[in-house]
Amino acid sequence: MTEFSYLHTMLRVGDLERSIGFYTGLLGMKELRRHDVPEGKYTLAFVGYGDEDSHTVLELTYNWGIETYEVGTAFGHLALGVPDIYAACEKLRAAGAKIAREPGPVKFGTTVIAFIEDPDGYKIELIERKPR
Repeated sequence: MTEFSYLHTMLRVGDLERSIGFYTGLLGMKELRRHDVPEGKYTLAFVGYGDEDSHTVLELTYNWGIETYEVGTAFGHLALGVPDIYAACEKLRAAGAKIAREPGPVKFGTTVIAFIEDPDGYKIELIERKPR
């Protein structure tokens, strides 16, 4: 038994409004809250499918005046479950999302996955999870 709970993952973004638009408009998250920190010259925006009391959320950090970041080689991806990966990818493609890996079975397995990229180049794995 653990006393820990997973609250959020933080990504640094180069254009806060563009990133919020991607996560809320294309992926259906809600902007939960936003906090400007003028003395630190940054803004935090939290997006997700529900409050941190019951969901893990995404913290988007915009450091004022910094427009690009290197994603780096240590970061892998975020993962989201979808009931129909083919329909989700077509909808995302039509809305302008970059499909980095077309839907299909994972190598050496049967799970159907795809990858998209957010506006800053962060990878998001879509995993097909059929309703039970």
